[in-house]
Amino acid sequence: MTAPEAVRVAVDAAYRNEWGQVVATLIGLTGNWDLAEDCAQDAFAAALATWGRDGIPDRPGAWLTTTARHRATDRLRRDATGAAKLRQLAVLERDPVEPTAQEIPDERLRLIFTCCHPALPFPARVALTLRTLAGLSTGEIAKAFLTAEPTMAQRLVRAKRKIVEAGIPYRVPPAELLPHRLTAVLAVLYLIFNEGYDEEDGRRALAAEGVYLARTLVRLMPAEPEARGLLALMLLLEARRASRTDDGVLVTLENQDRSQWDRALIAEGLTALDEALAMRRSGPYQVQAAIAACHATAPDAAATDWPQIAALYAELTRMAPSPVVELNRAVAVAMADGIPAGLALVDELAESGELDGYYLLPATRADLLRRDGRRAEAATSYEEALRLAPTDAERRYLAGRLSEL
Repeated sequence: MTAPEAVRVAVDAAYRNEWGQVVATLIGLTGNWDLAEDCAQDAFAAALATWGRDGIPDRPGAWLTTTARHRATDRLRRDATGAAKLRQLAVLERDPVEPTAQEIPDERLRLIFTCCHPALPFPARVALTLRTLAGLSTGEIAKAFLTAEPTMAQRLVRAKRKIVEAGIPYRVPPAELLPHRLTAVLAVLYLIFNEGYDEEDGRRALAAEGVYLARTLVRLMPAEPEARGLLALMLLLEARRASRTDDGVLVTLENQDRSQWDRALIAEGLTALDEALAMRRSGPYQVQAAIAACHATAPDAAATDWPQIAALYAELTRMAPSPVVELNRAVAVAMADGIPAGLALVDELAESGELDGYYLLPATRADLLRRDGRRAEAATSYEEALRLAPTDAERRYLAGRLSEL
């Protein structure tokens, strides 16, 4: 590797690992989100220009934070007018204190909770988290969520404006508010992961961002079992990615080639789950991770512990009731107690109307009817699911099942 290539690799790695830290520190000092992001970008550009000449620093994060702080100071000296900018300049011109290992996570943790504040609309929380913590550009976020770049830019502007105008505090919530606020944070991270996990192309990087952000949260909040539970769930699901499609066709879990599963990710996920469960404060992400672990540890589909999975879904229904959870429980009950028992639960959901338009309801019913030998009824349900399926991979799978009938 040439020297310029080595610098590029080092800067890319620093961007991945340090962007959120640099931005969080500057926002913590100035309260100015746009200034923080602009000066962080300047610092990484400066690294490309100077590390090749001066050598890669031993502590890239500290170098980048100091450089960004100097850039912010210079900009405010040039154009500081008004009380707010003068206050920001005064803070930056104090004798710089090099951030310690304890202070850096605290700043990043404040940033996570501010981005995911319940007062912000949910799409804005997601976009702001990806921009400020993961360092994705506005264009990258817009592309990932199939939104025009100007629309996404406006969403980010409105979110930052609301933080200022509504006086949303840049802090970790007090203890009495932490459970609710943490739930909001975990929901954002899981949505980011799922947006990448469920798509066929173009958005897969979001799954990696979700895992990265979950790892970050676990490091920052090591005593929170649900953070570890979410990380475990993501890792166990991500381990199966390579086997989820075959030539553009969705492959169901029971038919996946388990030799393609990433055993290192499974081992890491199981460890994270064990660590979470050892804290003895269960939550819905830990239960979902335990369900994923049942699948990940079964040597083949026939060995799957369906009674245990059905019991876990019953617990999940108690903790976080939703019709989607009930649908998944119906499948587990069908596999554990017989097809008729599962079909009865699916039919109850259909009659309730809560999942109208959700393609997995007719798809699940079709699969259970097929297993029960009711081919004509199964074909009707497959046709309905095919009309509702959102991706090509799912449509190809359903079309294949329909043709088999």
